[in-house]
Amino acid sequence: MEKKKPTTMIVGTGSAAPDKVVTNFDLEKIVDTSDQWIRERTGIERRHILEEGKTNSDLAAMAAMRAIEDAGLTPRDIDCIIQATITPDSLFPATACRVQALINADRAAAFDISAACSGFIYGLVLADSLITTGKYKRVLVIGSEILSRFMDWEDRATCVLFGDGAGAVVLASSDGERGILSDYLRSDGRLADLLGIAGGGSAMPTSHTTVDEKRHFIHMKGREVFKHAVRTMVDAAKHGLKAAGYKDEDLDLLITHQANIRIIEAIGERLKLPKENIFVNLQEYGNTSAASIPLAMDQARKEGKLKPGDLCLLVAFGGGFTWASCLVRF
Repeated sequence: MEKKKPTTMIVGTGSAAPDKVVTNFDLEKIVDTSDQWIRERTGIERRHILEEGKTNSDLAAMAAMRAIEDAGLTPRDIDCIIQATITPDSLFPATACRVQALINADRAAAFDISAACSGFIYGLVLADSLITTGKYKRVLVIGSEILSRFMDWEDRATCVLFGDGAGAVVLASSDGERGILSDYLRSDGRLADLLGIAGGGSAMPTSHTTVDEKRHFIHMKGREVFKHAVRTMVDAAKHGLKAAGYKDEDLDLLITHQANIRIIEAIGERLKLPKENIFVNLQEYGNTSAASIPLAMDQARKEGKLKPGDLCLLVAFGGGFTWASCLVRF
């Protein structure tokens, strides 16, 4: 009899968000905007901002420990740490190495990946490959961002959108029916200049000029990003379901990257999903890039909206452009 191929199962989730909250009303005091304008166009009501003196690795370590404890494990049980982030503590070393030290996961390999808002799903797919090939038994995947430190607080088009947060999952090999069923990763570098941070890399090293010209802040061409986000996430969702032999109506829960309520609603409409089958928490956190999906997943579990046996589709889109999906039997 042919041996059944093992699957990779999510065995623990965790998340963390800063205590400081900035509401839309707070932003009214510092930039030309309004609570109504922000809510109607984005669905965001507040966002969490990390306090001075704290770092990405601090927040990521908190989410990581919660996921490890949820899995009933210790940090020394972790074989590999993959951290998805575009806001690392520094260009190098990897923020994942900082996290490894903070949580005392001294048996684990550790490295960062960068795929913007799609980064967490990219990390899941990589972890799945490492586990199903037998390289590692347990992998910790973290999505963590401190976007507040890369925002121009005078730019009302971007400063209202982003927040800070971290989410993490522990993955392990499983012989059962639950686990990662399919994945889909794509990118289009021709659109790279529509969303990103231009300054600080080798193409545009930090200088007085780059600082004066605000090249180290997030820039975005919103209308173009919106158009591509809806199209590509629907594409990723369809491919992910089809690859595993499922249809739209089979989904118990859809968790998309939490960027904009209009994008999320447009995806739900194209997949013909009822609103109760779509999880949304961007009203609380805003756009947290790679952290948004693991934050949402952990919250959905805690609220009983994501239960064992549920068929859950994760879908994301981010700068690069990158887009991705991962279908999970939870």
